[in-house]
Amino acid sequence: MITQDVAAPSSAQLTGNATKTERKNLRALSWGHALEWYDWAIFGLLSSYLGAHFFPADSALASTLNALAVFAVGFIARPVGGIVFGSMADRVGRRKIMIFAIAAVSFGSFVIGVLPGYETIGVAAPIVVVAMRLLQGLSAGVEAPLGTAYALELVPNRPGYVSGFFGFFNNLGNLLAPLSIFFLTQLLTGENLEEWGWRIPFIIGGLFGLIVLWLRTTLPETLDIDGAREAKAQKKQLPSVWGDVRKYWLSVLATVFIVGAIQAYNYTWIAGLPNLARAAFQEDPAAVFAITTGFGVFMTLGALFLSKVLDRFAMSKVFVVARVLAIPTIFLSLLYTQPGIGTFAGVMFGGAIVLLLNMTIFVTVSNSLLPQHIRGTGLGLGYGFGVALFGGTASFLLLWLQGEGMFWMFPVYIAALCAISVVLYLVAKKRNGIFVGK
Repeated sequence: MITQDVAAPSSAQLTGNATKTERKNLRALSWGHALEWYDWAIFGLLSSYLGAHFFPADSALASTLNALAVFAVGFIARPVGGIVFGSMADRVGRRKIMIFAIAAVSFGSFVIGVLPGYETIGVAAPIVVVAMRLLQGLSAGVEAPLGTAYALELVPNRPGYVSGFFGFFNNLGNLLAPLSIFFLTQLLTGENLEEWGWRIPFIIGGLFGLIVLWLRTTLPETLDIDGAREAKAQKKQLPSVWGDVRKYWLSVLATVFIVGAIQAYNYTWIAGLPNLARAAFQEDPAAVFAITTGFGVFMTLGALFLSKVLDRFAMSKVFVVARVLAIPTIFLSLLYTQPGIGTFAGVMFGGAIVLLLNMTIFVTVSNSLLPQHIRGTGLGLGYGFGVALFGGTASFLLLWLQGEGMFWMFPVYIAALCAISVVLYLVAKKRNGIFVGK
């Protein structure tokens, strides 16, 4: 085989600090993750404004639901992006694909930020928004799974450190989204924010992508492309990517639920509940964005702390404990069924610790179930379908069930996803073993 997997490192190997070069490479990857999470959080948080400009309807709630439906459309493209570009990454290398990913997400963000509304260009406006979300979905389908796989190949003996490092930047993106909106609510009047101020975060995201694009051009390649070409020229046996993906089908299926369950939980907290507060319960927007900003601070600093300690524990055990704890915690959302900014804050922070643990490690845990030469394809497939089926639809489902008087069904649904993810992970781990971590 051209790529060779190294056995999961023992506790004795999980020592030492990452080198300066390793940290530089991780930053180049992680800033792209931060931008992706920032972009997706911005779209979710500003759905009520986007709905009014691009998807006008009879009521503010209906317009918001229209925008959240487009939010979900972006997730539909994720499996396609994961399959197509993940497979390419397993054949042509990681670096080129990661450069494309950040170019696509930043371009889409900038276009949405400057695009005229429905009243100006008519039906072309929502069509372009949908097209940009599809492009960003293709990018996101490979950005998170391949980026983490790439990082674990660059720093192979520190899976906990890599998880926390990426978790810090992911949460930083989530933090910068509500923080930027909170500052806008302080600097602009409500009318200005609704008319044009909401565009500023999208434009900033698009321009920042140029910096990340330059950083990624300095990354080294971790896949032995030259060796693969030489083997092909000599007609040696190459590893079969899709053949081995089928061999590890149980790991791919487990990834769908490992990713999907916690992303449904995550998008409930970062988009569903804030939009419920704004669109359905008419809470003060400044207060809502202040609370979501505080939540983001906790998640960001918490991931930084976890990067220092996670390698002391078996990643598999941390995952099982964290995911089991998510089952009762999701029912906190039932407390917020009527207006009350204090209740909203309590629910947001009440679910934060369990969400932090799960969001920091879930991609690394998914990586652990697959060998290196099929991670781009297998993770792109599992991650993309997990987010598309469960994560991207969570915010819409939450608001729809609340409007239909069946809100209680929502936490039951996510709790079931979490339970299934634990069972599938344990079965896949026993059958296929672990390739990363402990």
